Amino acid sequence: MNQMQRIFDLEGHVALVTGGNGGLGLAMAKGLIKAGAQIAIWGRNEAKNAAAVAELTALGGQAHSFVADVTDPASSAAAFEQTIAAFGKIDSCFANAGGSGARGAFVDLDRSAWLATNDLNILSVIDTFQLATRHWQERQAGGKLIVTSSVAAILGLPNSAGYCLTKAAVTGLVRSLAIELGRSGIQANAILPGFIETEMSLNTPKAFQDGCRRRAASGKIGQLEDMEGIAVYLASQQSNFMTGQALVLDGGHSIFPL
Repeated sequence: MNQMQRIFDLEGHVALVTGGNGGLGLAMAKGLIKAGAQIAIWGRNEAKNAAAVAELTALGGQAHSFVADVTDPASSAAAFEQTIAAFGKIDSCFANAGGSGARGAFVDLDRSAWLATNDLNILSVIDTFQLATRHWQERQAGGKLIVTSSVAAILGLPNSAGYCLTKAAVTGLVRSLAIELGRSGIQANAILPGFIETEMSLNTPKAFQDGCRRRAASGKIGQLEDMEGIAVYLASQQSNFMTGQALVLDGGHSIFPL
């Protein structure tokens, strides 16, 4: 193992990744397991969970999955108990589960649409982060809270007001938690991906995808592998002095001039 690999060595580290059975969550889990971490995957689909675990263990690490619906606090609490029973602890918590929520013109979205999107993208993060924080407080240990936000939190998207609102909310949440929990050794940060090729993102109009590519300073759209390194960094001890931050990973989309 060379010196750089040792810097980001996660041997003995246990990472919880919600929504880790596919897309961005599985991509981050792959990076974490390559760095030596043990992985707890939460997802609603048992078959997808099992497939994700098979992919992760094929990389040479240890991973287990737990069926969880993060919009149901009781389901999350049960999955957390099972996670601790299996691993004994967690060291980082990636609140990645989420979705695009209700789409449509702002004036046409009814209250139920807003509330459903909030449940999925805000309240589920709060529930998961509370479980992790209580665990660390009981252990008198530090930890890492990481949420998958979106560059939409700072750019905005038409007909996606609910999505943009929720991603901005969780980005603000980590700033508050960084201040409240910092002196107990807990860091809280948000990752703001741009357009990354996932099943969800590829289910968008081609014109939108082409626009994202044109607007990126790199001239590219992201690949799942681009999520691996940032996950390892934020889980590792090398990020101990970084907290309350929104790390934009968008190939320069958000800085490209009009």
